[in-house]
Amino acid sequence: MLKRVFMAPDPGRTRLRFAARAVLGIALAVALCGLAGHSLTGTVTGGLAALLALFTVTDATVRGQAVTTALLPAVGLPVLTAAAELHDHPVARDLTFLAVVGAGVYVRRWGPRGHSLGVFAFMTFFVAQFLHATTDQLPQLYAAVLLSVLAAAAVRFGLWCYERRLPPPAVPAPPGGTGLARVTTRQAVQATAGAGFALVVGQLVSGQRWYWAVGATWWIFVNTTSRGETLVRGFRRLLGTVIGIGLGLLVAMPVHGDPAVSAALAAVCVFGIFYTAALSYTWMMLWVTLLAGLLYGLLGVLGPDLLALRLAETGVGALGAALAVILVLPVTTHSITDAWIRRALRCVHACAVETARRLAGAADADPAPRVAELEQLLARVRLSVAPLVHPLNPMLGRKRRARHVLDLLDDCAREIRGLVAVAADPEASHDTRLATACRRVEAAVEALTEGRHIAIHTDGLPDAEPALAHLHGLERALTELARPLRTPSGSPLVGA
Repeated sequence: MLKRVFMAPDPGRTRLRFAARAVLGIALAVALCGLAGHSLTGTVTGGLAALLALFTVTDATVRGQAVTTALLPAVGLPVLTAAAELHDHPVARDLTFLAVVGAGVYVRRWGPRGHSLGVFAFMTFFVAQFLHATTDQLPQLYAAVLLSVLAAAAVRFGLWCYERRLPPPAVPAPPGGTGLARVTTRQAVQATAGAGFALVVGQLVSGQRWYWAVGATWWIFVNTTSRGETLVRGFRRLLGTVIGIGLGLLVAMPVHGDPAVSAALAAVCVFGIFYTAALSYTWMMLWVTLLAGLLYGLLGVLGPDLLALRLAETGVGALGAALAVILVLPVTTHSITDAWIRRALRCVHACAVETARRLAGAADADPAPRVAELEQLLARVRLSVAPLVHPLNPMLGRKRRARHVLDLLDDCAREIRGLVAVAADPEASHDTRLATACRRVEAAVEALTEGRHIAIHTDGLPDAEPALAHLHGLERALTELARPLRTPSGSPLVGA
């Protein structure tokens, strides 16, 4: 875990810029709320709104990001109003909260924008519980949210929009389907059921901090698809919370809510959240937990009992998520992994064909977008396979098999990147054998995705040309993939 965070490559220093911009944007939002004379409740609300605006908006284009950011208050303010209006009506409040959970997960079917708006809606209701917001505070909270989202947008799209110089990332569409066959629909039902369990049991644990359990359930479902992914994410959330509570005892409590020191440490936590989010959910939760401790210190209620209660409520939320994905409309790890591997293999073939067209002199051939898509698909494969290769997985044979598949897929990606590098060279030769090699790659992909036993003979093939060398390396990797992926008809590519 330490190596993953401190030694992971950061091409173009993207994570560093992402985290530094977040600190700048949230600091500006908090400063503006302070200058506007908002109370601590309003300032905290504004800071969290800015954090969400900078963290959750992930559209592929800058224009799309700007539109989604502008829509955040339109979703968040009505939810904030409902939360404040229902503050003294527990039953209606709880039912509304569960409705927000279900709707927030369901709208992920519309891609990154739906995901961002769903997260913002949920967190707005959650923050209202965190701060015990009431109707008389609404005008100030409205102003804080609007001012902070505007500040975050000014930093993101005006002061430091580094995305304008980057190619739009390829965002793989989620698995499709209709009705309960659609993964997002099943997850909406699961998340609502898990949140209902967390809400009831969380209130039995604490009548004041029950929303922590619901929040834990919600965030465990974010960016997961299958049962295995959700269980692993729940474990990592609990582990990050435990470590964060330990740091809270060592760091947050001695501060005693000092505003200047707490603000400086909060900036460090924000940087940590944004910098580690893409690398380790455990590390991200560590920083989130420490940040929550600092905020409670500012509110004057931080103590060992509160930190212990947070751990208990997080455990309740993790249990709720686990029960939901196991008992309610389960989505198996193998079915999701199978779908993503098939898409990655088809993309491998598309990359090879597009590169061959480029080498053959086709003016409209551009393999770069395909390669970017392949990288995103492989990242999604790694996420879906993570439960199978997790250290706690007792099925050693299946674990070895999954790791072997990941290694071979990485080999395929490496050969594809080599092909693209050759194609970018204007002096590369236009070897007619490329077309023949690409047809063999197509046959290999079809064999793997359809479960047919087709042997690919690569022995004795000349590798003098760089492009052919990469294509033959790709063929060899696909040939080796046939063994771990070859399963009985109808069964998943990775699994038993």
